[in-house]
Order: sequence, then C-alpha cells, then structure tokens
Amino acid sequence: MDDKNIREIRIDPIVPSQSVLISTARGKRPRKNEEKVERDTREHVESCPFCRGNEHLTPPASLQVPLTGEWDIRIVENLYPILDDDPLLPELPRGLQQAIEGYGHHEVIIDHASHGISLHQMNVQHLTALLAVYRDRMQVFYSTDPRIKYVLVFKNFGKAAGGSMPHTHSQLVAMPIIPHNVYDELLCSRQYYNNTKTCIFCTLISEAMTLETTTYSQDSGEMRQRYETGKYVVERGEHFIAIKPFASRYEWEVHILPLQHQSDFLTISNEEMKDLARLMRRTMARLDKLVGDLQYNYFFHTLPQEKNNKDFADSFHWHIEICPRTSIPSGFELGSGLFVNTISPEDAAYQLRKVILTDE
Repeated sequence: MDDKNIREIRIDPIVPSQSVLISTARGKRPRKNEEKVERDTREHVESCPFCRGNEHLTPPASLQVPLTGEWDIRIVENLYPILDDDPLLPELPRGLQQAIEGYGHHEVIIDHASHGISLHQMNVQHLTALLAVYRDRMQVFYSTDPRIKYVLVFKNFGKAAGGSMPHTHSQLVAMPIIPHNVYDELLCSRQYYNNTKTCIFCTLISEAMTLETTTYSQDSGEMRQRYETGKYVVERGEHFIAIKPFASRYEWEVHILPLQHQSDFLTISNEEMKDLARLMRRTMARLDKLVGDLQYNYFFHTLPQEKNNKDFADSFHWHIEICPRTSIPSGFELGSGLFVNTISPEDAAYQLRKVILTDE
C-alpha cells in the first residue's frame, strides 16, 4: 500500500456540514507510549454485579434470554440513568434559555454471562440473539410510551470509550427527542433524495463496490489523485456490508449497512439478523487483530418511529457506526469541530482486509 503523505479536508457525503482532516504526516509525530492497560478476561468475578450469581446486586431483570433457567443475556434498569421516568421537572428560566424535562428510559443489556468475553469471541448464535434483543427492546419502548421519539442502542467497550464496567454490556436510552446527529442524517439524505430520487446510502454502497474516480488540478488539469472506491469495503456478507467511510472521523472507524435499501432496523428478518451477526463478528475480529486491545463505541442509527418520520423511509438507510478509540480529541478538534484522522481511510481498509481470520 502506498504510504505517501495525505493532507486533505474531506466532506462527509451524508452530512456535508461535517468534515474530516486526513493528515497522515500528523501520525508520525513523536508521542510518549501510554501504559498498556490489560483487559480483564476472566470468565467470572465474584464482586461483579453483572456476573451470574450476583443478580441481587442489580435491579430486577426487565428481560432475560432464555426466559427461564440460566440466562445468557440479561436486561436491567441502569442504576445511574442518563434519562429517567420519575417526575423531575426542569426549572425553566426566562428569555432565550429553554429546557424540557429529562424524561426517558435507560437500560443496561448484559451481553453475555462471561465477564471478560469480547464481541468477536461470541458465537454467531449468541450475537444473533443479542441483536434480536436490541430490536425487541427498541420496539417495546416505541409501542408502549408515546413520549419516546427515539431509542438509541450503543455499546461502550473499554475506559477510552467511556466504559465504566469491565463486564461486557450494551445500553439502551429511550428519549423524548431525536438526537441532532440522527436528525441531520435524516434531513440531508432526504435533500439528496429530493434531488436525485435515490438513497444516498444506497449510492455510496454501489460506489464502494464498483466506482473508480480521479481528481484533477483545477488550474493545470493534471491528475492529482486516483481513488479506487472499492478499497473502502472491509467485509461483505449476503445481506450486509462493512465499509470504511471516505471521511472517517476515527482511524479505524467502520460502518455496517444493509446491502439492499432498508430504513428501519426494526424490520430486519431472522435470516438477515444471522448474517449481520456473522459480519459484525468478523469485522470486530479484524479490528481486534489489527489494533489490539480494542476499545470502541458502536451505535445504531435507524428510522424514528413517529408517523411523520415515515416520510424519510425512502431516503434514509439504517446503519451501525463502529468507532474504535485510539486517540483523544485535541484542542484543535474541540475548538474547530474538525476531526483529525492520521491514517488514510484507504490504507486502513486495506490493512483490515489483509487480516487473516482463522476462527469461524
């Protein structure tokens, strides 16, 4: 792979107001090696409230899988919720400052009974069940609470990603608003659809598998750089594809999308669920082998369920964003709002594809 320096500001094709600075030379600057934090790989920890046998240390289960006997997946209310359904009205100031009640629901989804297991170490059958739990819990809150506008499923794995508990777990937050980043995706993809009558996500998938493009100097007309966009494909299944975004915010960021247009994660079939589980497992295995001691966030962006949001069904495409955390945002990033990525997405995708997976 060509290791020449790249320094360019890339515009996010989905939300053009977002941009990323790709600066590969920046990654060569001297940095002090951080002390390696060993991950806790034990199967069971006596003091861990999420381990089997310690159920009395958590609130009662909202659901467990299977329903009887020893559980493989367990859902409980978060003891320290971001949003909650208890009446705690905001103090509304006068003037321009506005606030709404911090109403909602916050659940912890204990992914697995094994304390220190990684996602790529879970078998496909278990991951399929976990994805089904995500879908079903989202549906519960949408169908039972009319105040809920959006349900976000996410996972924080490792301290660098905000994980406060070492036992593998995901979280679900049902909220009375649509998050601005989801809303921006909805609006921008709808604008593209209005202009082209095609889904921008579908177009990007098609380009990722087929298109080659070349950029030229505006002044001289000379070729500046050739992009083989097929290089962004990391993994492909029967129903899903894992792609390295052209404007990746994080060095090893990967997005997973359905190959065929699908706006709503809640409509996923059992067959598709199994294919998604396999592709997620393989993608996370590639990241773990390449990056090592992987710490990451992932989250689902899907169509909100309110009736008027169905207008976005033709233009929006649900997806999963996987964001490994290998660096800390600097003052430049916080002050400018411009992410800095020190590894070219083309090279990152190439390295991820090169990983040899032996455990199926």
